[in-house]
Order: sequence, then structure tokens, then C-alpha cells
Amino acid sequence: MTEQFTPTEKTKLRRIPKRGVYEREKIYQILDEGFICHVGFTDGGKTFVIPTGYARLEDKLLIHGSSASRMMREMAQKIEVCVTVTLLDGLVLARSAFHHSMNYRSVIIFGTAHLITDAKEKYDALKAFTEHIIPNRWTDIRPPNDLELKATTVLSLPIEEASAKIRNGDPVDDEADYSLSVWAGVVPLKMERGQSIRDARLNSDIEMPDYL
Repeated sequence: MTEQFTPTEKTKLRRIPKRGVYEREKIYQILDEGFICHVGFTDGGKTFVIPTGYARLEDKLLIHGSSASRMMREMAQKIEVCVTVTLLDGLVLARSAFHHSMNYRSVIIFGTAHLITDAKEKYDALKAFTEHIIPNRWTDIRPPNDLELKATTVLSLPIEEASAKIRNGDPVDDEADYSLSVWAGVVPLKMERGQSIRDARLNSDIEMPDYL
């Protein structure tokens, strides 16, 4: 396994190429920090982009959903898909309207997913989903039963054609605008976990686990 992805016609950045990142480790770091991806695909000549949860397991991106889902049915037919993940890190406030921007880290993946049919592989994939959301949760909960496994489709997308684009730092203004009496800089943004809220039907003797 190489440390970098080879840029292709689809993954090579042409707009501000210096922001392009092809290092496998950095791309995986972005994927591991996110929770929602957007899956782009075509069906009957129409284009769809659908948000969904995901998890990375080694060099595969796992996507799961209802067996009745159109997206899952289409992806199971081994059509080519485009998957994106974006993390928003800040609002970049420039001195002009034109140069306002955002600091972000994004990943784009192209490829063809395959349907996971092996029972153990499917079980391990669903465990990976749970552990991606809340580490150590899997050992606490009831695992999926046969009916639930049958109702769930799990797809594996090899991470082979991918790149990242990262923007960070201050705004870049026109030189003449630096003398303007306008505040400029970055407003950091981040997703934070809030205080956990007990389920109204949770037994009173059950304490919140340490991993929360």
C-alpha cells in the first residue's frame, strides 16, 4: 500500500492545486473525523446526491442502509459513484465581499462499491459503524438479529481513487484593501459533543457509561 494516492483525471485538483492533498494518512484522518458523507450517483439518466452515514474500515469506506433504499439498490449494481466528506473549520472574513471564504477539509472518492454478503464481514462492518460513532459502544448494546441483518444492506467502497482539498489560514485580500478600516480574520467553527440526555424510558438504575 502506497503512502500517497496517485492523482487521476478525476481527483487531480486544477483549481488552486496547492490545496490538493493526496497523502493517504491525511485523507484517512479527515474521513475518520467525519460522520456524514454525500453519495452522488445516476439512476435512469437522473443525478442524485444523498447524505448518509459512513465508516472507514482499513482501506474501505462502508455505507449501510435499508435494503429498500434506491441508493443502496443502485450502488449494489456496481455503478460508479462519487462520495464526498467535508469538515468546516472556520469562516474566513475578508475586507471585501469577493474574498470571503471558509476554512475546510474535504475528501472526494470515486469508485464502485460491492455488496457485502458474507455474514461475518457484514457483522464486522456494522460493528465498525457503531464504533465510528461512539467508540466502545458495541460491547454494551444488543447486536443485530437475523431479521435486522436481512433488512440492512451494507456496501464496501474501496478507497483507491481519492484526494483531499484543504483551505486554512487568513483571508487573502487585494493588496489595496489591507488599508481599509474593516475587521478581517477567521471565526473558528467546530462540532462539539453536548451534555448527554437520558432517554425518558431509561431505567433509573442505569448510569451513563464512562465512554460518554
